[in-house]
Amino acid sequence: MLKEASTYEIMTPESVGVPTNELVLGKHSGRHAFREKVRALGYDLTDEQVESAFEAFKALADKKKTVYDEDVDALIAEKILRLPDRYRLVYLNVNSGTVTVPTATVQMEIDGVVRQEAGFGDGPVDAAFGVIKKITGRTPRLVNFTINSITGGTDAQAEVSVRIEEEGTLANGQASDTDIVVASAKAFVHALNKLAHRRQKSFAANL
Repeated sequence: MLKEASTYEIMTPESVGVPTNELVLGKHSGRHAFREKVRALGYDLTDEQVESAFEAFKALADKKKTVYDEDVDALIAEKILRLPDRYRLVYLNVNSGTVTVPTATVQMEIDGVVRQEAGFGDGPVDAAFGVIKKITGRTPRLVNFTINSITGGTDAQAEVSVRIEEEGTLANGQASDTDIVVASAKAFVHALNKLAHRRQKSFAANL
């Protein structure tokens, strides 16, 4: 595809109103495809940095069917740029049941400053997400929310994946915990950190 697009494309992206094609990465993607994706995302890395990020990408691709742009952003931030998280979940408490309104109390650290809020929701996860958005001042839309059991049994650890969107920018977040609500909150905060990083990178590129 990278060497000769006409072999695989019966028409150009421009002919159907799309600025360019989007290269989707997966477990079978090679170094060349990964390097092109890194360049397309605006990074200028050395060969050594690309190799380090590529090894991390292959490990992630073994776990995920599709590796999104924000996943590559996160890999580079963690392995190369090592940017600190802006948001950190410090404390979470939820109350819910058949005869009570679901509530959540959340304490977070934002840029080193600790803040705490409480709020209601349609359920414990919705309440937790709502309070996190209140504390951070962000208003992302939840695009996808999935829960998988890592192990069997009633004490199984849950792995939660979320995909959020804010003003056209997408971000994924993953986390695991034996408590589904805690895992959900951690995944949401993880996605918010990726979102903050992507928007910061976009802002810097436009300066």
